Amino acid sequence: MDKLNNTLNSIKFLDHAVMDETKKRWDSLVKPIGSLGLMEEITIRLSGIYRTTKFDIDKRAVVVMASDNGIVEENVTSSPQIFTRILVEKMAKGITGVSVMSKAANADVIVVDIGINGDVKEENVINRKIRYGTDNFTKSFAMTYDEAIKAIETGIEVADDLFNKGYKILGTGEVGIGNTTTSAAVIKAITDFPIDDIVGKGAGITDEQLVLKKKAIIKAIELHKPNKYDVIDVLSKVGGLDIAGLVGVYLSGAKNMKPTVMDGFISQAAALCAIKLDGRVKDYIIPSHLSKEPGAKFVFNEIGLKPMLDLSMRLGEGTGCPLAFQIIDTAIYTLNNMATFEEAEIEKELLVDISKDEEK
Repeated sequence: MDKLNNTLNSIKFLDHAVMDETKKRWDSLVKPIGSLGLMEEITIRLSGIYRTTKFDIDKRAVVVMASDNGIVEENVTSSPQIFTRILVEKMAKGITGVSVMSKAANADVIVVDIGINGDVKEENVINRKIRYGTDNFTKSFAMTYDEAIKAIETGIEVADDLFNKGYKILGTGEVGIGNTTTSAAVIKAITDFPIDDIVGKGAGITDEQLVLKKKAIIKAIELHKPNKYDVIDVLSKVGGLDIAGLVGVYLSGAKNMKPTVMDGFISQAAALCAIKLDGRVKDYIIPSHLSKEPGAKFVFNEIGLKPMLDLSMRLGEGTGCPLAFQIIDTAIYTLNNMATFEEAEIEKELLVDISKDEEK
């Protein structure tokens, strides 16, 4: 647990003096103050993360944590467990959703086997397997406490290595049949949101399976009584190895003063856990989109962040991240290249500061 503790102890607050400089730059540009909304907010936060007003995200990647979940035994999914390994192998060949979308965004995809129930022989998959999938959490803990810690620390190590190689921003993705069930269970255990508000149909299940999914989560929480104040306890009892690994990626980003982009529902569950471990992590997380899963909007309210996009997406894999990278690219380019009022020879006083109206 030393790596986890050292990581938490290394996290710093953002540089607000640099953020103020970036805001002044935005406010000097030839537009109504605050009129580019989240584009302005994101770049202001990025400047606080990077500790400079001059930055870019030219070297970027989506880290995909892949693992299997024993809860599939309870008929809560539409796909067999073998699909996890099949999808990972196809992802390594560059033909799945996140692979293709990342190519369009000039981003790399880093696939990590952190707990697939089987052996993956593709050279492009990093083998950091903790175990061959989790146990069925309606019968026993999903994993041990030590395995949950190891999975988090694996995520830290993977992300640390990428940041050391020069990556400036990482996205968070996952593959794992049954992981909307584990994510909903983790969110339920930590927040105690009503079960009907947070459990959806994932990649697509029947109404009957949705009932089974909710019952499985309720049964597990009543059986194991996870401690909502101990994230690792929650992860070990009802979580997944992929979620735990992504927690580590978020923590590494904060430690290394680099941003991490959050994908959909599973990435949200991991972000919630990371923020509960240390609230400062929130400042380093940039959400990409609002997942179609019903619980997504409740988690956003809980963690106090806003999505860039709402495209009714529910694929997972990290597919929201390449889209976010491109929006961030545009925001940075605009910040650096748009004319100021002085350069455009326009009287700034003629425009109203609309951002003040939004604060009321």
